[in-house]
Amino acid sequence: MKISGLEKMSLVDFDGFVCATIFTAGCNFKCGFCHNSPLVLHANTLPEINEQYILDYLKKRQGILDGLCISGGEPTLNKDLPAFCEKVKNLGYKIKLDTNGTNPQMIKSLVDNELCDYFAMDIKSDKKGYAKVIGFDEYDLSNVEKSVDYFLSGKTAYEFRTTLIKEHHTKETIANIGEWIKGANKYFLQKFKDSESCIQSHLSAVDENLVLEFLDILKKNINNTYLRGYDI
Repeated sequence: MKISGLEKMSLVDFDGFVCATIFTAGCNFKCGFCHNSPLVLHANTLPEINEQYILDYLKKRQGILDGLCISGGEPTLNKDLPAFCEKVKNLGYKIKLDTNGTNPQMIKSLVDNELCDYFAMDIKSDKKGYAKVIGFDEYDLSNVEKSVDYFLSGKTAYEFRTTLIKEHHTKETIANIGEWIKGANKYFLQKFKDSESCIQSHLSAVDENLVLEFLDILKKNINNTYLRGYDI
């Protein structure tokens, strides 16, 4: 596991749990709105946090922390992710994994071996707009589609989430996403906040009035659709 970031305590990364959050280096997407650009663009040169340091920290915080959120980057690029999760589970922690869904085989393996308790999968756009949002001219979505289908099958606890970008997401985009992930357990629309650490500059958030229209569109197919980061 190449771990290049640690937030020692979070109340927002794993709903219902006080958790630590680690950030793995490396990603197979280049989403312009990503706030963790060093993890994506400079993964090979970032300093690495020793895995044992993380495990020792979690051991010391038993009884104070409830869970660990594994984020990135894209954690499933690490072949030793399951082995690391097993060590964390042996300390009595719940695990949440943030993923872009490009490794459905690993997701299934983590579930089958009871190594992850909750997944948050990003839905970047509708199928038509996916490649542009993730930084490519073309992209084979087959693995992403397999992960969506797997989560929709109800084999594990999960949420889908989309960071809303004015330059990418329209009412048509949102309607198409609603059809694609129809019946999802939970779907969150997240507010984009620009910062110097984003991969691409000059992107902007979707305004509140349009977000409320998005909600109305989505609730036709996904009753449990919520806002995250919007004060409305």
